[in-house]
Amino acid sequence: MRNCFPQRIGYAVLALLTACGTLAVAAPATASPAPPSLEFATPDSQALFGSAYAAALQNLLHTNTIGYDARYDRSGLLDPATGIVRAGGGYAQPWTRDASINSWNATSLLDPALAENTLWAVVDKDAVGALRVQQDDQQWDQVVWVTAAWHHYLVTGDREFLRNAYRAATSTLTIREHATTAGFNATYGLFTGASFFNDGIAGYPAPPADATESVSTGSMPWPGVATGMYLSTNELYYAAYVNAANMAGKLGRPAAEIAGYQGKAAALRTAINQRFWNAATGRYDYQLLADGSRGAFQEGTGLAFALIFGIANPAQARSIVGHARELPWGMPDTFPNWARYSDAQPGRHNAIVWPLVQGLWAKALAGQGELNAFAAETARLAKLAGNNSGFWEIHNGTTGVVDGGWQRLGDTVKFHWGSEPDQTWSATAFLDMVHTGLFGLTFTDRGLSFAPHLPAGWGDVTLRNLRYRGANLTIALHGAGTAIRSFQVDGQATPATIPDALTGDHTIDIALTGAPAGDRDGDGVPDAQDRCADTAGTTALSGCPDPAHLEAEDARNTGGVKTNVNHTGYSGRAFLDGLWAQGASSSFTVHRATTAAERAAITVRYANANNDTRTMTLSVDGQPVRQVGFPKVSDSWDAWGTTTFADVPLTGRDPVVTLSEAPGDTGAINLDWLEYRR
Repeated sequence: MRNCFPQRIGYAVLALLTACGTLAVAAPATASPAPPSLEFATPDSQALFGSAYAAALQNLLHTNTIGYDARYDRSGLLDPATGIVRAGGGYAQPWTRDASINSWNATSLLDPALAENTLWAVVDKDAVGALRVQQDDQQWDQVVWVTAAWHHYLVTGDREFLRNAYRAATSTLTIREHATTAGFNATYGLFTGASFFNDGIAGYPAPPADATESVSTGSMPWPGVATGMYLSTNELYYAAYVNAANMAGKLGRPAAEIAGYQGKAAALRTAINQRFWNAATGRYDYQLLADGSRGAFQEGTGLAFALIFGIANPAQARSIVGHARELPWGMPDTFPNWARYSDAQPGRHNAIVWPLVQGLWAKALAGQGELNAFAAETARLAKLAGNNSGFWEIHNGTTGVVDGGWQRLGDTVKFHWGSEPDQTWSATAFLDMVHTGLFGLTFTDRGLSFAPHLPAGWGDVTLRNLRYRGANLTIALHGAGTAIRSFQVDGQATPATIPDALTGDHTIDIALTGAPAGDRDGDGVPDAQDRCADTAGTTALSGCPDPAHLEAEDARNTGGVKTNVNHTGYSGRAFLDGLWAQGASSSFTVHRATTAAERAAITVRYANANNDTRTMTLSVDGQPVRQVGFPKVSDSWDAWGTTTFADVPLTGRDPVVTLSEAPGDTGAINLDWLEYRR
């Protein structure tokens, strides 16, 4: 059920009205450019990563692109003919953090006009007309906008945008430096206020919280948070100063002005390393309270930013990678569980997986050349999206189930949040994994360079129709690894960069080598020989899963089908619900040892507590075979039964069997597993 008091509280009144159905969302005013396409030569990679990429593009450029709205044009810089990007399902506004992260991750590259409008949608003016990043309830996170704005300039080369962005950046930094709340603590040389990501008190240990979270579910009402200093927030201030200096330099501002920002950045980097680095853990600490007490906890975004922004030196970076703790489904927000939470009831901002954090961590891993670790994090997010009909807000880090996490509301109540669907920054996290990680796109003010990371087992891959300024690029990666063996543009060998003045259609071919040996999925088949290198399988099937038993939660699902654990008796880590509406479907890749055509038997374990036999359509490789029935099992959804469909035609080595609710079907069942027998 959608709640009417959103956890992320920027634009609080508008969010409340929209969540409760008072405000309508307009359609985009103009269509986005035709998006890129991602094509893997290996079928399993295409099914896993190619499908997730297409879903992420749909999320960003269609589902979450809304029309121009004058309420957000407080800067006076929006183009009424261009839309903006909202935060996602349940969050109908752009919001500072979301707008910034989404532009940085993907929007500036994929649709520069849309990104620019979205960035200006979170900027307003003060009483004398000076631009500033909006002064809302999350004022501590304003400065992430500066990094997004500099990145937008690097992608587009738009100097008019840069001039206005510099005005907004300088005024915003001045405001934050002199603020009495979430301002600068001269004693420590650090900025105070909540961590970049954790706007809920569930993201903080006690202290500054207490065992019952009795003051507020938000973070800033807690005095210890408001006066505390947090790793990620200070790293973003460091990046903001670096990028303000970059802006000033590009605009030809006075040398003293540039040096001023550079000096503030250097001082802040020194303070971060002095106050947060913990040699005993080999990582940066999460928090420093005003009384000087430190919290030796792990913050996912904080570790990622330390690597991305170069705050950590090379030895520290190696230590962070070696000592960072991940959950089975990815990098958690904060870690470990606070005493008031547990694996069974993880805190909303504690030991739980937000895809946004996964994306930043994957960016950081790619930047360190950690190819297999990057591949593992990217595969996790692709699976989470594929298993759950798209990109959700939060997942249980142990099971991967869609889960909004827990939060206290006082002495006796612990509230279980929902996890919202169609989250834009979850989708753009995956897009960035592909663009920045896999293809290694790096933007400078002179051009676009490449440092790809193609893991063993993924196969060759091509990114088509990628627009960069005046050029339309087709980029093909061959081999595996991070070392570029050859780089060709339109068949001619060149350095691994293209100039910003390039125009027209061009094909880039990059041959890679040097992929590290490994077995990411632990199935005993080396990645280089594993056709399903990120999903455990068997030697007999070249590392692909045995179709003799496929857990339903590992299927690729669309139309609202997602993982769940709210009934008992299922096998594996979860079961599937959501096969309850037209268009809902679950697809299972049947990796066979033969390519010969055959007619096989498919057995499905399911739950049906309806009063009649329910029907679904069984398809193979997208072609309907017949309508199939699922008789009632029990009056309880905790009871499971099986049914077998004989004489199912299969061809090729990797046929895809799909159960869907098509027109004429009654659906409304849960799925537990599927088995194939010859």
